[in-house]
Amino acid sequence: MTGILRTCALYLAVIMVVCAAAFPFYYAVITSFKSGTGLFEVDYFPVRLDWKNYASVLSGRGFTRSIANSVLIASTTVAFSLFIAVTASFALARVNFKGRSLLLVTILMVSMFPQIAVLAGLFELVRFLGIYNTPWAMILSYTIFTLPFTIWVLTTFMRDLPKELEEAAIVDGATPWVVVTKIFLPLMWPALVTTGLLAFIGAWNEFLFALTFTVSETQRTVPVAIALISGSSPQEIPWGAIMAASVIVTTPLIILVLIFQRKIVSGLTAGGVKG
Repeated sequence: MTGILRTCALYLAVIMVVCAAAFPFYYAVITSFKSGTGLFEVDYFPVRLDWKNYASVLSGRGFTRSIANSVLIASTTVAFSLFIAVTASFALARVNFKGRSLLLVTILMVSMFPQIAVLAGLFELVRFLGIYNTPWAMILSYTIFTLPFTIWVLTTFMRDLPKELEEAAIVDGATPWVVVTKIFLPLMWPALVTTGLLAFIGAWNEFLFALTFTVSETQRTVPVAIALISGSSPQEIPWGAIMAASVIVTTPLIILVLIFQRKIVSGLTAGGVKG
C-alpha cells in the first residue's frame, strides 16, 4: 500500500509540474483565438476558434520574412558553433598541452558576462567589420555567446569516449581530422543534438542583439518583429495578434524538443556517470 501511495504521489507531482509549465503556453493559444473584448475574459477552454489573428499576422508586412531570417541566422549559428566546438573539444579532451585547464576555465568565464555588458564593444566590432544591419552581425554575436556552452558539453562527452578507438585509428594511419569525423562524430550524436538544439533555441529567441544590430524591416528577426507589433494607441495594442505570433514562433521549438527529447536527456547527462 505504501508503494502505491508513493507512486500516486509521484505521478500527481509530475502532473502538477507539467500543468504549471504548460499552462502559460496553453493560455496563449486560447488567447490567440480571441478578439475585441473577448481578450479580457478569463476562459480556460476555447469557446470558438477565430483564425483572424493568425491571418492578420501571417499576411502582415514582413513577418514571414522575419521567420525566414530567424531560421537562417539560427541554423547558421548552430553550424558554426558545432564545427568550432567539435574541433576545440577534441583538442581540449584528447590532446595534452600546457594550460589546458586554464583555457577551459577561461572559456567558462566568458559565458558569465551578461549581454548588456559587452553590447557596446560588440557593436563597435560589428561596425568595424562592416556587417551592421546584416544577418552576419547576429550570427557573429550568437556564435560568440553559444560557444562556451557547446565546447564544455562536447569536451565532457568526448573525454569519456574510449581511448582505444583513437589509438586503433592512429595505428591504421588515420589523421586527427579522420579520427574526429569518422570515429568520434558517429558516437557524439546525443551531445551534438543537445548542444545544437539549445544553440538554435537561444539564437531563435534572442532579442537584445537582434534589436541593436538591425535597423531595416527586412533584416529583423522574429522576436523583434513581435515586439514591434502595436496599435495606433496603447489602448489599441493587438494582444490577440501578439499571442498568435508568439504561438507561431514557439510551436516549432516545442516540436523539435519533443522529437529529440531522448537524445537531449542522454546528451545532458553525458559524462555524469563514471563506469
